Amino acid sequence: MKFPSEWVIRLAWPIILVFAIGTIPFLIQLRGIEIDPEIKNQLPTSMPARRSVAAIEQRFGGSELVMIVIEAPDVLAPETLARIQKLARGVAAIPGVDRVISPLSLTQIRGTPDGMAVEPAIPAIPATDAARAELRARLSSNPLAVGNVLARDFSAASVIGLLGNDAKDSDTTAALRKVLEGAPGPETVRVGGMPEVRQQVSEDIRSDIRRFAPIGVAIMLGFLFFALRQVRGVLIPFGIQIMAIVISMGLIPVLGWKVQMVTVTLPVMLLAIGNDHTVHLVARYQDENVAGRQLGPAQLTARVLRELGFPILTAGITTVAGFLCLITHIVVPAAQLGVLAAVGLGFVMLAAVSLAPALMAKLPLPKPLPSSARGGWLDRLLHANARLVLGHRKPVVAISLLLAMLASAGLPWLEVDTNPLNYYPQSAAVPTTARAINEHFGGSTEIAVMVEGDIQDPAVMAKLDALERSLRAMPQVGFTMSIAQVVRTMNRAVSGEDAIPDSREAIAQLFLLYSMGGSSDDFERMVDFDYTRALVTARVSSFSTAEIAAVVEAVEAFAARELADQKVTVGGFGAVFAELVDAIVGGQISSLAWSFAVVFLLNALGFRSLAAGLYSMVPLAIAVPALFGLMGTFGIELNVVTAMLSSIMIGVGVDYTVHFLWRYRDERQSGHEADEAARLALTTVGRGIVFNALAVVLGFSVLAFSNFLPVQFFGFLVVVSISACMLAALVLMPPLVVWLDPRFARAP
Repeated sequence: MKFPSEWVIRLAWPIILVFAIGTIPFLIQLRGIEIDPEIKNQLPTSMPARRSVAAIEQRFGGSELVMIVIEAPDVLAPETLARIQKLARGVAAIPGVDRVISPLSLTQIRGTPDGMAVEPAIPAIPATDAARAELRARLSSNPLAVGNVLARDFSAASVIGLLGNDAKDSDTTAALRKVLEGAPGPETVRVGGMPEVRQQVSEDIRSDIRRFAPIGVAIMLGFLFFALRQVRGVLIPFGIQIMAIVISMGLIPVLGWKVQMVTVTLPVMLLAIGNDHTVHLVARYQDENVAGRQLGPAQLTARVLRELGFPILTAGITTVAGFLCLITHIVVPAAQLGVLAAVGLGFVMLAAVSLAPALMAKLPLPKPLPSSARGGWLDRLLHANARLVLGHRKPVVAISLLLAMLASAGLPWLEVDTNPLNYYPQSAAVPTTARAINEHFGGSTEIAVMVEGDIQDPAVMAKLDALERSLRAMPQVGFTMSIAQVVRTMNRAVSGEDAIPDSREAIAQLFLLYSMGGSSDDFERMVDFDYTRALVTARVSSFSTAEIAAVVEAVEAFAARELADQKVTVGGFGAVFAELVDAIVGGQISSLAWSFAVVFLLNALGFRSLAAGLYSMVPLAIAVPALFGLMGTFGIELNVVTAMLSSIMIGVGVDYTVHFLWRYRDERQSGHEADEAARLALTTVGRGIVFNALAVVLGFSVLAFSNFLPVQFFGFLVVVSISACMLAALVLMPPLVVWLDPRFARAP
């Protein structure tokens, strides 16, 4: 069955008008695009980790904080403490900051003949070396100061601003920079906290978008002219790409979505993939436009579209389906990207069989290209490849399978990573600050455990103490804090016993004594007002998602074993990262399975043969495990970005095999023997396959300029995977179909 190309030619002007007018509303919507760098929003609101974070924030206030890290030979030096004091006052004045914790805001508990005294941890800035030495000794015994806001060797201090739920990242970080400008000094000062990370991510997303546009456009225009050598060969595919980008990006505010780190790859995807079908069409048009052929532009276009229309639709539908399979992904931006890319590539597919031929039919017939311009070097390469792979069929298949098995050997070492601190090179500001926090203050990733029950019950308090001690014993945990630790400290000051009191009355008495000199606000991040909920926090001093997840698993195991009678909620960003690991793995498996199944069924339907569907999937069944094996071998983690790779690889990579098999079947059913049919298919559609693969490779190479490591790795992996799919279509499939001679390709 041939494509009804005459209808497209007959309705050329209405088709051109509909596409032009239909793009305008989406162009207007581009002004409403917003950026969302929030890590939590990568998970659906129904997921346990997000619900846990919300529950803890509801009881103990927002878990968001900003942190200023001050590094100096001795932070207890008078001038350094004065600067810390000035910074703390400046942070306290920032709108949205509910409370400030600094070395100068903490308290010291000591025993007195009358019971207990609660005093400032730093009563005054020391004026002499002796006073400084005394202060150092005093602070060293304060568990809430050392390791929390003071490094154990006093080479660093921190000022922490606890933020309210209404604080905005941009306003907070801008005000924080003004505070730093207003308190200069010789000490090294760094700014940390998730608001700072998110603001940096937001700025880098904008930077990526601005950077990708000119580089991507220049590369694609240069490639199209190199490949097709005619102005129309450049402008028609490129114009369709730009329209697809406008529609996909304009759809973001229409759907109420926002741009996240993953979304910055969308314009690049559409630039790289969006010319696939049109390049096939134009390349075939050029092949048919030879001197002496008495055909006008409309007749020539109709001839080409009649032969390529259905292969383009089959390949296009499988590409769209591959991306749509991402909607099964539990990671929100990945699912959204699947929808946006599917819409854009669906537009490209429809434009390739309607708008592009309509334009080609209305433009004057160009001069035929000389054979050298049509790709003389490529023709020679394709003929040489045909002789090689068809002349050594079994060795070529065997070597291809062997190489795929060797590449797949790295699968056991594939790791999952979700920590946003690993978005950047280790020398960048974000991980540098995080390393300083890890080194001096126990860790930059917090895990919070809310325990509900009778907190003043000695049995419950003892369990809180046991939980904190078990966390503190873990090598990746650098700092812990809980109300149980405060109770132990108060009891030690009053009675000399470093233990939880054995009666409710004794615990209540300790809190009463503290209230005489201290403020109940000192405990607001540890226990609620009526002592029915307590919070145990731990800081993890590792960037490894696996190690963070191990701490979360240890907490959950302890809670199941020791706190079965209490309600326990595990939150904090550590819990979010840990759950995101499972989300990525689960999403990867589901999207991979759906991609394989849907693409197989669509190909089988397009060819009207289950066997053809199976043949089309052979290169992918080899390439996908090989790619993930290479990721494991080279230490490239599976993360929010690279988790999309398999669906993209399946949706795009299968196109090359579809085009080869379609042409091979046409040649075989025309009466050619299998060898000759494969040779003719290789040396005709091979040109379009190579050009398409090169377009994808060059387009995705733009991602090497991204600010984010996952995006850079994603671009590299797409280049590798698409190259592998192209080679599979041109090297593995021809000898395979000749060797096995499938019945679906033979004449009925």
